[in-house]
Amino acid sequence: MSISETSDTLVGTPTIVATSNRGLNPEELAGLAVEKIMHISSGADPIIRMQAEAFKERLRVLLVGYFEQAQKSERTTLYNLFKSQGHEDMAQIIKRL
Repeated sequence: MSISETSDTLVGTPTIVATSNRGLNPEELAGLAVEKIMHISSGADPIIRMQAEAFKERLRVLLVGYFEQAQKSERTTLYNLFKSQGHEDMAQIIKRL
């Protein structure tokens, strides 16, 4: 479950996301990143707006893929670190995540 709240200020639009007993997943992180990277004006020409929305969605999907790969890579690093230090039990916990 996540709760999101935004508020316009002079320095930008801060976004607060809260989760319960977990960190943010790749989809949530990608959504936050895309909103910071791209803004589409509400007054944009409809054709340009459609193109921008399609590009924004493609960017979001791309970021999700890379964030998922980053998670796997981090787990591999932790697994190997725990295993090399003799913590086979911890390595197996990481492997099951």
